[in-house]
Amino acid sequence: MGRLDGKIALITGAAGGMGASHAELFVKEGAKVVITDVKDGKKTAEKIGENCTFMHHDVTKREDWEKVVQETEKLYGPINILVNNAGIAKTMPWEEAEDKEYDLHYRINQLGVYLGMQITAPSLKKAGNGSIVNISSIAGLFGSPAQSAYTATKFAVRGMTKSYALELGQFNIRVNSVHPGVVRTPMTMENPNVDKQMVEDMGKNNALGRIGDPIELSNLVLFLASDESSFCTGSEFVADGGQTAGL
Repeated sequence: MGRLDGKIALITGAAGGMGASHAELFVKEGAKVVITDVKDGKKTAEKIGENCTFMHHDVTKREDWEKVVQETEKLYGPINILVNNAGIAKTMPWEEAEDKEYDLHYRINQLGVYLGMQITAPSLKKAGNGSIVNISSIAGLFGSPAQSAYTATKFAVRGMTKSYALELGQFNIRVNSVHPGVVRTPMTMENPNVDKQMVEDMGKNNALGRIGDPIELSNLVLFLASDESSFCTGSEFVADGGQTAGL
């Protein structure tokens, strides 16, 4: 028996990195999964197997969300699990930040999560139960230098999570946020807009003295997606190697 047997999951930003890791684990645990991204994720879906399907999806567009939810229901049935994983991070001192960069962070990291919860909720209601997992960041718990736009949007994800948890609890839909520390993904390790030295220093300075691996976050997301977390909603779940333990 898998921990997600019979569940239908939608995971955004899953052509690679943590999203792909979540999808692979979900399928292993019995779920049927739709992965979405603005990048091509067909090869990722093929690698994961027959119970994984890729759909092109811009999380900032309401019409894309509506189409993806409709197509997912046609393919598999009502959605039980939504993982709002899509996001961007750019390092930029506040005095150098441009409006267009702030707006891009807002549209992907914040508006994308808002649209996802709003448009997916009717499908979760039809399913009769559900779990929404919003991927925030430890930057949604405390300030981070040169990341004002990223920090603002990740704080917003944390707040929206709590509000939606209060609204959707009556429908047996749980909403929680996950706050990763530094994880070895393309966004952190291969992104020219991210300060690599800052990333390495954050990894060295946490309690475990290392950067996390995607599967370590996927195991937490799996717990929140499964019925094992049936009494957990409106909460922050931190996986950061102890980065925030001393704050």
